[in-house]
Amino acid sequence: MAFYGFYVIAIVILVLHFTGWLKRNNLEWLVLVLAVATFPAVIFLK
Repeated sequence: MAFYGFYVIAIVILVLHFTGWLKRNNLEWLVLVLAVATFPAVIFLK
């Protein structure tokens, strides 16, 4: 269940990134956190 929750959060972050919302609110670092968190999430949550 946590694996699917991670995917939902990842999709929301990517949509906000491509719409420019993250850049306007100085939250662009969330994309980097998502990139770093993807590998452990796939290994440990699956």
